[in-house]
Amino acid sequence: MVRERAEMDEDTASGGPERLQLTLASASPQRRAILEQLGITFAVVPANVEEEGNGDPVAVAQRNARRKAEAVAGDLVLGADTLVTIDGAILGKPRDEQQAGSYLNQLRGRMHQVVGAIALASEGRVFAEAVETTDVWLRNYEDRLLNWYLKTGEWNGRAGGYAIQGHGAALVARIEGDYLNVVGLSLVRLLELLPDMLFGVNFSLPAQESDSEAKPTSPQHPTT
Repeated sequence: MVRERAEMDEDTASGGPERLQLTLASASPQRRAILEQLGITFAVVPANVEEEGNGDPVAVAQRNARRKAEAVAGDLVLGADTLVTIDGAILGKPRDEQQAGSYLNQLRGRMHQVVGAIALASEGRVFAEAVETTDVWLRNYEDRLLNWYLKTGEWNGRAGGYAIQGHGAALVARIEGDYLNVVGLSLVRLLELLPDMLFGVNFSLPAQESDSEAKPTSPQHPTT
């Protein structure tokens, strides 16, 4: 359930149960839907940061997720990044239909990887992060199927130029790994970092260190 930040603050001020407020630092409807399907209450505040698109795919995804989490104020902020990579190159969000077609021609009949990174921050400081990689094989589809997909417009705003949860399912032969990671958010990795988030309990976050280079750590178990 998505709630406004002010409404969530009101609950605490009026004597309601005090708990960390999850903020999704993303405008992605896919990430929002994944959280909603588990009944998780959260606010949406897009980070609006420029995403990197060059370099080692895992490192780039991690940096993008961190920057998003750090850019939004809140006591529990979730930043995420999803990218498609093949032959060491990153295929970002196509700028137009022609580039989407170029990406899908590169991916046709081959295996590529979807790299998903998540970062959790508290008041601008990342304290936990994780990365998931899923192998995806696209079909060796005919041009008419490729052209049909391009005309749907679904490629717009999608890493690699397709959406597996939509019309893009027609392009996919098989996957190995986390399906939701391909959609946009690995619940497996998120629940590893916050194992009690489904149960409505308080979380005890690691103490903030004065050293700005302190490495992120996994959150501690909730206090009782």
